Amino acid sequence: MNYKGFILHQSRCTSINGKGFDFWVGVDGAIYAAPLLTDPEYIHICLEGDFSWEDGIPPLSGRREQLFATGKLILELVERYQIYPLIIEPHNNYCPGAFFPWNELVIYPSDGYH
Repeated sequence: MNYKGFILHQSRCTSINGKGFDFWVGVDGAIYAAPLLTDPEYIHICLEGDFSWEDGIPPLSGRREQLFATGKLILELVERYQIYPLIIEPHNNYCPGAFFPWNELVIYPSDGYH
């Protein structure tokens, strides 16, 4: 498949409801894969947490694990499916939320994992 990029969700997204994502990344960094990819154009990654308000963001220690695992997952999928790594978009204006730590999600495609 020729994927265009990645769509990020938060676990409180109303369109998720236990489906609609390809990978789930827990606060502890655990990654769970859906049995089938759901969208022919984008790979959907759901992060545990409610990033639409400041108190819904996972604590810093968990957030680091979660964002590191998300970055690592993205780089592995980039390699597997030959996707341009910097096309990472929010699901919509409300998901993953106004407080999603985009600056903490660091992808270094040329250097590999960090």
